[in-house]
Amino acid sequence: MNEGKPKGPAKTQACAEGKVGDLFPGISLEEYAGVDEDEEEEDDDEDDEDIKILFASQGKLNSNAIAAAGGALLSSSTEAYDPLDPNGNITIKWDLMQWTPDGYVAVVTIFNFQQYRHIQAPGWQLGWTWAKKEIIWAATGGQATDQGDCSKFKGNIPHCCKKNPTIVDLLPGTPYNQQIANCCRGGVLNAWGQDPSTAVSAFQLSVGQSGVTNKTVRVPKNFTLKAPGPGYTCGPAKIVKPTKFVSSDGRRVTQALMTWNVTCMYSQFLAQKTPTCCVSLSAFYNDTIVSCPTCACGCQSNLTKPGSCVEPNSPYLASVVAGASQSANSLMPLVQCTNHMCPIRVHWHVKLNYQGYWRVKVTITNFNYLMNYSEWNLVVQHPNFDNLTQIFSFNYESLAPYSSINDTAMLWGIKFYNDLLTQAGPYGNVQSELLFAKDPSFTFDKGWAFPRRVYFNGDDCVMPPPDSYPWVPNASSHLYSSLLTLTATLLTTLALFYTQA
Repeated sequence: MNEGKPKGPAKTQACAEGKVGDLFPGISLEEYAGVDEDEEEEDDDEDDEDIKILFASQGKLNSNAIAAAGGALLSSSTEAYDPLDPNGNITIKWDLMQWTPDGYVAVVTIFNFQQYRHIQAPGWQLGWTWAKKEIIWAATGGQATDQGDCSKFKGNIPHCCKKNPTIVDLLPGTPYNQQIANCCRGGVLNAWGQDPSTAVSAFQLSVGQSGVTNKTVRVPKNFTLKAPGPGYTCGPAKIVKPTKFVSSDGRRVTQALMTWNVTCMYSQFLAQKTPTCCVSLSAFYNDTIVSCPTCACGCQSNLTKPGSCVEPNSPYLASVVAGASQSANSLMPLVQCTNHMCPIRVHWHVKLNYQGYWRVKVTITNFNYLMNYSEWNLVVQHPNFDNLTQIFSFNYESLAPYSSINDTAMLWGIKFYNDLLTQAGPYGNVQSELLFAKDPSFTFDKGWAFPRRVYFNGDDCVMPPPDSYPWVPNASSHLYSSLLTLTATLLTTLALFYTQA
């Protein structure tokens, strides 16, 4: 139980105080972020700030050093714009570290600058098209999914000869000599608002047949990012000021030979055609439970789409789940048959009313038999979050893209306790309670106590229609109910009297 005003995890608190804390002893927040404030900027790169990444003495990336990248570009697509995270994006940075006889060695770093949207297993896949006839001689910290046709090479065989390679992260437990810093988490990227230290992934490439000077090297094109499915649209690569690196003792600064950035934006409309979560409501002052809207995420259609859902008490449940998990399209959810057909349901229950406070219970239920949601998060909009007093068994961070308005909260599980939302079944839920102090606008009337919007893992959840919200019984309804009861009692008494007479 968190006492007083809820706080984020210890690391987030340390950053807010200007120190990175135990993770980076003695390092200031500015050094951690690594933003170069050099005023000398080239005309073409006025909007790009240097990225400083702390280097180990051996010249490799320090696994504890996370850079803050500048130059984040907003997408021109209104579908990709997120008002709760207006600057959220995934930035891919290529740093050419050294020249080779026929090319270069580059470190490619993926930064997830989204406050509450992360990439979960089976992880990211990064693709592009080479501008010339480049090949990948070797990869460290990542690997190409397809080697392609390398038959023309004699002796040394390249790691990948495809014109349009796709790179994936290596898995945990990879031998140390195949790793670089920030690699080998199976492509999982945390949200920046949850844990910046795990919101970065990196791999190293040795590229050949590319040119060996800044004038002969050509940037790749047609970047794609799957996380793990569609949803992200990437812009063209933009050459920026070379990244600067500070040695571990802070006494020497080096820089990349050449650097380019790619910015990718997320759109829920591209990620899936149907919603992935819904919201149900209830309150102590009304016996009505407002369920998720019918067919919120699809309808049961076993005739046209056999296997679209499965009954929880089906004797064939285990075999159906096993078969679906091994299918080629295992990313598609296999959900429990419900009226809403959503993989995730968020239930908001107004539980108690005190003199100066009121209490809410939040329950997240997983109806997907094929997915364990690790590092899940929930974003809720409600005007009373500015007066949140206590939160139980969840982490909390205020999201305030517009500093004057504090009505949005990000909630996520406590590490090793409830940060894993397991697949559908008896243990497929997590829950917590929130205690709010009443502000002058507090009321139970007209659905004020219910959230305005809810997001699960960054996707907007379907809310019930406002006219269906549990209503507060008023004095007139009590009087009307009492009159009906009195009338019914009198009629029953008269009927018994006349019967006996």
